[in-house]
Amino acid sequence: MEPTQTTPLLGSVSRRKMSSGDDKKRAESDISRSSIDSIDKYTSKADAKAVADDDLQDDEPPPFKLSDYIFRRNRTQTDPNAIATRRSVYDDQNLAPHYWPKADWENIHRFDPKARWTFKEEKDLLRKIDWRVMLWAAISFSALNLDRNNLTHANSDNFLPDLGMTTNDFNLGNSVFRLAFLCAELPSQLISKRLGPDRWIPLQMCLWSLITCGQFFLSGRTSFLATRALLGLCQGGFIPDLILYLSYFYTKTELPFRLALFWISSNICSIFGSFLSFGVLHMRGVAGKSGWRWLFLVEFVAFRYAESAPMLMTYRGIITLIIGIATFFKMPPGPTQTRTWFRPNGWFNEREETIAVTRVLRDDPTKGDMHNREGLSIKRIWTAVCDYDLWPLYIAGLLFGIPISPPSTYLSLSLRNLGIPSSVTGMIAMFTITLISETVNQRALVAMIEDVWALPFLIAIYTLPDKPSQWKFYVSLLCATASGQM
Repeated sequence: MEPTQTTPLLGSVSRRKMSSGDDKKRAESDISRSSIDSIDKYTSKADAKAVADDDLQDDEPPPFKLSDYIFRRNRTQTDPNAIATRRSVYDDQNLAPHYWPKADWENIHRFDPKARWTFKEEKDLLRKIDWRVMLWAAISFSALNLDRNNLTHANSDNFLPDLGMTTNDFNLGNSVFRLAFLCAELPSQLISKRLGPDRWIPLQMCLWSLITCGQFFLSGRTSFLATRALLGLCQGGFIPDLILYLSYFYTKTELPFRLALFWISSNICSIFGSFLSFGVLHMRGVAGKSGWRWLFLVEFVAFRYAESAPMLMTYRGIITLIIGIATFFKMPPGPTQTRTWFRPNGWFNEREETIAVTRVLRDDPTKGDMHNREGLSIKRIWTAVCDYDLWPLYIAGLLFGIPISPPSTYLSLSLRNLGIPSSVTGMIAMFTITLISETVNQRALVAMIEDVWALPFLIAIYTLPDKPSQWKFYVSLLCATASGQM
């Protein structure tokens, strides 16, 4: 039987066995001669035990649990020199051809199902990936949140009066942003698959940073709504694009903990941004401009206004632009494509590349179905849309943030005189809900508690008198918005 190719579709994969002659012809047209030769070379061994698989790991690696790490529970000692390679379909000579990666997959030259590595080698490689790949991904994500929170902090200045706008105009701008953000999600991911996330992500960052800088020149309602729409279009899809990129380097058990750090970095960035905003908003009057205008610019050396302001002025949009330009050089296409003219030695040697590629493919063979410059067809998209098992997840993803979104938008404005960073409570809420989720071993139901948690505090805010105690209002508002971190 000829080997078949899998059909990936936004994470959903459908596999069919080819039994008819027509099916075999289609398979032969999809797989080049070189790929078939490599499969034949692997499967033509007379003795399937030629590859020693006695030392393969049969158990799934346990997922990282924050509670175990904190309380030092279930810590097992592993021989660092023991084989860490886990058994997969590639150790079965009958199954391996059906899961073989495409001939044009960018990492196929380093894929070796016979390769074995130790726990120490895998740990050292993972540490290197964390520092080289994950760290910069967190920095990029922080840049997104730095710019996304600009408007909230600007609203704590005289943003609306200066532009002659009302609260309704501000609300409309937020709605326009979210609608544009939502509409850009799918197109952004299609572009990312076609161009490659290593190209599209830094391009997105540069585009929205320029638009953010352009908000310095806002003149009224029309320009405000236009920039909100453009920002939504440029930022939409950034997060799933970044997660797609990380999946090239991490297995399914390694990625969740990294994504948790991903979101924690967002809160840390919010705290940093709050202090940054406090200083920048006090620049009101510099060069005759409002403080919120300076807020939309970042890391810019302004010698022109040295007499009336510090030599080094910190503004926001330019920080993201610098990070975006650097990302073009800090984000290689994949684990085997780290060598380039400005990085001649690359990040990994040949042995590390083999381990990085093989372990990811052993964990999820569907990652070899498409190369990192291959776009998605309409047929594949439609198949994903018709996967009704995921519909409840889509609905939850669209609706979960609605209750706490309005109070979050006005959090900085409501608490401008208290000066307590709300992101701290968000991090505490995230930490707490993680421990609860691990204890009950449930994700979906615990995540759905968010809106239930927020409801009594939203009712309390609604029933408070017109001039309530600042601290009563603060506690109610903070507890309601903290649920957004769950």
